[in-house]
Amino acid sequence: MSPLAVNGERCAAFLAVCCSLFVAAPCCEAQNLVPNHSFEEYDTCRVFNDVYYPDDGPLGWFSASGTPDHFVSCLPYGSFNGSPLSYWVFQYPQDGECYAGVITYREFPEVREYFMVKLLEPLVVGVRYYASFYTSPGFGGPQPQVWVATSGIGMIFTTQPRQWELGDPYPPPLNYAHVYSPSIITDTVGWTLVSGSFVADSAYRYVMLGNAFDNASTDTLHFANYNWLPQGYMVIDNVCVSMDPDGCPLAVGVPDRWAEVVRLYPNPAQHRITVGGLKPGTLVRIRDLVGRNVWKGVSAGDRLSLDVEHWARGTYVLHVEGTRKRQSFKFVLTE
Repeated sequence: MSPLAVNGERCAAFLAVCCSLFVAAPCCEAQNLVPNHSFEEYDTCRVFNDVYYPDDGPLGWFSASGTPDHFVSCLPYGSFNGSPLSYWVFQYPQDGECYAGVITYREFPEVREYFMVKLLEPLVVGVRYYASFYTSPGFGGPQPQVWVATSGIGMIFTTQPRQWELGDPYPPPLNYAHVYSPSIITDTVGWTLVSGSFVADSAYRYVMLGNAFDNASTDTLHFANYNWLPQGYMVIDNVCVSMDPDGCPLAVGVPDRWAEVVRLYPNPAQHRITVGGLKPGTLVRIRDLVGRNVWKGVSAGDRLSLDVEHWARGTYVLHVEGTRKRQSFKFVLTE
């Protein structure tokens, strides 16, 4: 076990004692209960496309279903599990130099991959916890079969581990998660924060990340057409669980449902972009990075599609202006 993990467990134990005694003096600062939360600690620099156990790959993490991936920057550019370019995705880490990836959807057979880790301390029944992670759809690698964006990716807390072995059947989706994204995540350039809070009803000791919903309960969006085995794939970074409302990024507050509905895709794009979830009469503006107006219009329905094939390649900002809300989306046009 790394010194960081040991210190985390000591801090967790001290925090529990301190809180149980109602001591007013400060204990440990807001603690993240997820060890190796950004997948930075690993055994050796190697391509690993197999079942993970707690002592190989990202230390502490293990396969709860299938063979999830660990992307590391120590491998040559474009390696199978390299970072930022791998066989599956082109993405820079949200935090540090590494991140993980899981299959979130497959039409047949209905496959889900999950990464799992033991928390630094069990959750306390009746206490509210705040949880979050960053995610992005798989896009930009040479393998287009994973170019399907999905809803449903989230965090499932359990009292027992679920080590998956080669030859084991894929566990059926639970159709339940403690924290998850109900909308399709389409931003392939940046990282989207998924966050929320819940009151522990059991002394949960593990957290599992992936899409816990079956195909009938999962929304999908195809970035590209690929006839063989289309799959949804998401990368994950910077996982957090804390009993402190300031302990995890933006893990407090009521979700903005309007923000969850409006989405821009695909991103990056080549020929056309679409903005979905609009209300009729919404003003839409597009500017380049120096603030020059490139396009302006009003949506006639709930979806707006623009031909951008002949626009200059580069980065743009799309502004959506409704009666009560303004939002901005950055998107990239590539060759």
